[in-house]
Amino acid sequence: MTSLFVRKLEVFAPLSREERRAVDALHGQIVTGKAGDDLIVEGERPDHVRLLIAGWGYRYKLLPDGGRQIMAYLVPGDLSDIHGFLLRRMDHSIGLLSDAIVGLISEEAMTTLLAAHPRVARALCWATLVDAATLREWLANMLRRDPFERLAHLLCELRARLHMVGLVDGQAFDLPLTQAEMGDTIGLNAVTVNRVLQRLRGEGLITLKQGRLVILDPDRLVALSGFDPNYLHLDGKR
Repeated sequence: MTSLFVRKLEVFAPLSREERRAVDALHGQIVTGKAGDDLIVEGERPDHVRLLIAGWGYRYKLLPDGGRQIMAYLVPGDLSDIHGFLLRRMDHSIGLLSDAIVGLISEEAMTTLLAAHPRVARALCWATLVDAATLREWLANMLRRDPFERLAHLLCELRARLHMVGLVDGQAFDLPLTQAEMGDTIGLNAVTVNRVLQRLRGEGLITLKQGRLVILDPDRLVALSGFDPNYLHLDGKR
């Protein structure tokens, strides 16, 4: 069965059977984690690249006042960083939003793969560029959109990313995020997030129950949020 990691890479480059096997063999040691665990903490030296096989993770920074800013979500098929082992110290932390299965990839294994399979290296490079583009979009989302647009835009993005790896069922997908975590992502307090969620429900745009989101009117949600998936480069395959 094609792994979610392979499925993601094939958005950006078609892979041969040999290349798929090489990618699937990459994960090395497999570990499990619980929601709330940290995979690595700011200031630690990274010794592996981490592949999220199942579950959700996130990048974050803790601020001096105790606040938290979430800077990225990691969904199944995502790597923590292609060249993370080059850093002397982490400049942010990576935690888990849900119970998860994680593959630990050594520097040697990653370097060997990139040298032996240039097309895989190209796809991984493209995926890294998309990560950077997503961070820029999040910055624009926080600074230039109102609270309703911010949250609606985030939901549209997650639907697009999860659809890419086959984790959307119709218009439904798992969303293991608390209102506080949503707020720490888009710069809102939990009370405001709750108010926006109530409006999204009231206008017949979504349902959200027990961590399962259903987008009832995707076209209208896209229009109201101003979501343009161009920055995700989902048509990147050549």
